[in-house]
Amino acid sequence: MPTHAKPLRRDAQRNRDLLVAAARDLFATRGLDVALDEVARTAGVSSGTLYNRFPSRNDLIDAVFADRTATVARIAEHALEMADPWDGLVHFLERVCELQAADRGYNDLVSRRVPQVAPPSEDHARGYELMQRILARAREAGALREDCTLEDMAFVTWGIARTVEATGAVRPQAWRRHLALLLDGFRAAAAHPLPEPPVRPEELVRIMRECSP
Repeated sequence: MPTHAKPLRRDAQRNRDLLVAAARDLFATRGLDVALDEVARTAGVSSGTLYNRFPSRNDLIDAVFADRTATVARIAEHALEMADPWDGLVHFLERVCELQAADRGYNDLVSRRVPQVAPPSEDHARGYELMQRILARAREAGALREDCTLEDMAFVTWGIARTVEATGAVRPQAWRRHLALLLDGFRAAAAHPLPEPPVRPEELVRIMRECSP
């Protein structure tokens, strides 16, 4: 028979909620490397309580951003419903980059994880499948260059993440110009032979492991 996790006591659930809320606010303004002891102080609980609820930083990060994978999947579903496949691709990338620009913690997260690297789950698998379909649809329509792969989308994630970080305090919308330049490079009409083959999925896994602290 399947086993189910026991529900938390009311006080334990309250502490967990306080910790997630405090971490969400701190991550959003200062990034993922905020000291966990500061998260505990902001939540008004002890560091021991934090580590009891979240044994590792990644456990806390996963709790804070648990809803983002579903959000990205909804964005992808809407993109696939758009009549023009290229517009769907642009819509998807713009909306995901808006999430990055609005939350420094999420910006850090997506520059360290990609769908193939993140912990496997039904939502992650669904998001991966939807992104594949967005690219295939634009490619089949002749709008996206034939040699573009899903792994190439990591270049968008990494590039926009750095632009958001560098320009946020001065020109918070500058990432939109960067994205537009990148999108022109993805257009089939502007394609030229590329000097390097695409990054293989297993190479991307190794790269992201190197990026993770």
